[in-house]
Formats: sequence, structure tokens, C-alpha cells
Amino acid sequence: MTTIEGFRLRKLGNEFILVGESMALINFNKMITLNETAAFLWKAAEEHTASHGGFDTADLCKALCAEYEVAPEQAMTDVEATVASWREAGVIQD
Repeated sequence: MTTIEGFRLRKLGNEFILVGESMALINFNKMITLNETAAFLWKAAEEHTASHGGFDTADLCKALCAEYEVAPEQAMTDVEATVASWREAGVIQD
């Protein structure tokens, strides 16, 4: 999977939002809000996309376990739910 170019993570108060900033995304009329953990995962996905050409749920699970004290099974459940919501919102592609 890869993040779609043109979405930028911005902090708004205590939350984070994904904002479409490119001309190709001019018709994107959704605001995606992320909590701190989901924002961390987004950054990890962007970094992995930039350095490795993409990411998968195992990459994000590994990053989540390294950053937070969470069991791998719970981390994978959370990562899969987050990735599913990103896919539904159209901010990542397979």
C-alpha cells in the first residue's frame, strides 16, 4: 500500500487532520480526523512509502509496538482497523 501524494497531516488542537493539498485532490471534500496513535501510524506509513515504496500492516504493527507498550495482537487489530478506515476514506491505495 502507499499513501496518496498530496495529503498532509496537520495538528488542530488536540487532534490531527488529514488535508488534501494538491490540485488533484481539489474535489476531496472530506476531513479525516486522527487521534494521536492514528497520526503516528500515518507518519510511519508516509515514511515507509517514501523509503521503501510502500507499507503493509506488518510494518505499521512493528512501528506501533516499538513506540507504545502494546501487545502485537492488539497492535495488529488496531492497525488493520486504521488502515481499513484510510482505505474507505480514499487516502491510501493498494
